[in-house]
Amino acid sequence: MSRIPTSDASRPGTALLTDQYELTMVQAALHSRTAGRRAVFEVFARHLPHDRRYGVVAGTGRLLDALERFQFGPAELEFLRDAGIVNEQTLDYLASYRFSGDIWGYAEGDCYFPGSPILVVQAPFGEAVVLETLALSILNHDCAIASAASRMVTAAAGRPLIEMGSRRTHEYAAVASARAAYIAGFDTTSNLRARRDYGVPSAGTSAHAFTLVHDNERQAFAAQLESLGHGTTLLVDTFEVPKAVRTAVELAGADLGAVRIDSGDLPSEARQVRMLLDELGATKTRIVVTGDLDEYSIAALAAAPVDGYGVGTSLVTGSGAPTAAMVYKLVARADTEDRAAPLRPMAKRSVGKPGIGGRKWAVRHRDHSGTAQAELITLAPPDQGPNDRVLLHPLVRGGEIIGRQSLQAAREMHRAALAELPGHALQLSRGYPAIPTVFEPAGD
Repeated sequence: MSRIPTSDASRPGTALLTDQYELTMVQAALHSRTAGRRAVFEVFARHLPHDRRYGVVAGTGRLLDALERFQFGPAELEFLRDAGIVNEQTLDYLASYRFSGDIWGYAEGDCYFPGSPILVVQAPFGEAVVLETLALSILNHDCAIASAASRMVTAAAGRPLIEMGSRRTHEYAAVASARAAYIAGFDTTSNLRARRDYGVPSAGTSAHAFTLVHDNERQAFAAQLESLGHGTTLLVDTFEVPKAVRTAVELAGADLGAVRIDSGDLPSEARQVRMLLDELGATKTRIVVTGDLDEYSIAALAAAPVDGYGVGTSLVTGSGAPTAAMVYKLVARADTEDRAAPLRPMAKRSVGKPGIGGRKWAVRHRDHSGTAQAELITLAPPDQGPNDRVLLHPLVRGGEIIGRQSLQAAREMHRAALAELPGHALQLSRGYPAIPTVFEPAGD
């Protein structure tokens, strides 16, 4: 357990990773004396992008880390004052800001569906509302990446995957993407910061530039083998693939770890390379393919003699869905600033974006065999059936972080969550959510 600190000069603060309207709302709420009213906000998605069958929760751990550093220090306050963004009363409020509320959430790695309240924040309005942008920016990104990664892992059918999209996205988004992909089942990342910060296993050998900087391909391969050992992976499509494969095996023998193909008709190239490797006696040398892969092209390679995949652009862009469409909505609030005042449901009634008021609880209803049947959302703690699984877990209590989860636990959670879904959930085609979301009105 860790209490949200009063200061931490060793790490940058996160309070300004927000939209201005969060602070202007606080200022106006202080003026109207509603900033202290207890409020409940929930994060959920109204739909799954591209008619996918499920989404994957990721980013919760990063959000807790960011919450620890969410404070307005002298530099932040000076900026807000000099820019005239908020008044002195609000600056005084922000100077003493420390989140003191409670947060519940779905476990990282779990699956979610339309309406799933993956995060529930209960705190005075002023404390809770300013977390909106931070929570959504982290969860929208990480859930999108993990959801795409999970589909790729399914398509790979047990063959290993390396995340290698760092050069195709923002430098810090690359780190978050590697973390999210690992939760969803990727085996390694090319990103070293992800390894340092989160312990994601890293891997990498060479690019075409390494071959081209040498006088010839043989010289390049020899240098790599001498430096990295025969277990390394040689890139064989810089010039002529068959010639490169022959050179690689001539230099390394049957001990050559792997060859990588990055271009061309990958299924055809893989078959030809496998035949040539076997002919040369390198029967244990693996074939890794890369080059603008996504879940569909990975699935198309299922019958090809491929031993692993490297995925970049499609992974870090959510395979066409770079955001999870999460929203952060007020669902309940008290009528006064009295901390004992009861909460009452609140919901917007906008056309096309109606809400369901009231603080939610969630369980995954499962049959006797453990297969998920429905996402049951209730407005009171539910009567849990013998096979039902509670989905919301305490993350923060009274401002104290109590729900940290290891990355390995999140990875195992995802495997278990996928295993309990019905078989059609793993189809890559467009379709309805794998299980329905059932809202149970209060009193039922």
